[in-house]
Amino acid sequence: MAKADLRIDWATHEAAKYACVNWHYSGCLPIGKLVKVGAWENGKFIGVVLFGRGASPSLGKKFGLEQDKCVELVRIALTKHKSPVSRISSLSMKFLKRANPKLKLIVSFADPDKGHHGGIYQAGNWIFCGNSPNTTELFVKGKWVHWRGGFYAKNDATPKRTMPGKHRYLMPLDKDMAAQIAPLSKPYPKRVKQATTDDQSAGRRGSTDPHAPNISGSE
Repeated sequence: MAKADLRIDWATHEAAKYACVNWHYSGCLPIGKLVKVGAWENGKFIGVVLFGRGASPSLGKKFGLEQDKCVELVRIALTKHKSPVSRISSLSMKFLKRANPKLKLIVSFADPDKGHHGGIYQAGNWIFCGNSPNTTELFVKGKWVHWRGGFYAKNDATPKRTMPGKHRYLMPLDKDMAAQIAPLSKPYPKRVKQATTDDQSAGRRGSTDPHAPNISGSE
């Protein structure tokens, strides 16, 4: 099978939103400021790799890094494609590093509660360093939300549940960072109730769409 012509470039907000709404199991664009990297195969838009600060403002603190030196890979949203997800994400990270030379580390998480074990990261030789702490969720206005304090924390009648921590993966972007985090490496977690395949079919909501945006360029 011929190798696809893969191109990585900045994606617009429109393109990123379209990919997340139509091609990611969450069906939504993450909140917060995002860096949006798009992917095209043979000239056709196939999705995005999104980076951001994640849920924690101190994402890199435990690794001795300031905010501008550590980011989270927050979403990979792709339609059907020929290139391995590990290659798409690897080229996206290199693209991001070239634009942000100070970056030293990328962090990402796989949610076992959603049936994910991090197969994409394992295929890309990321370092698995264990799980994040368990979290508490509250049932508010008909849905489960992450507890961040406030009124509901004081209301004993609010239904609560404990959620297991997520698998944490690390990708160093230079030799010094690689040497620093190497001792943190642990055996990869095994596949759980739902497979995370390299073509991302397990997490994709839709297939290829002729109406998908075919544009690039930062906003």
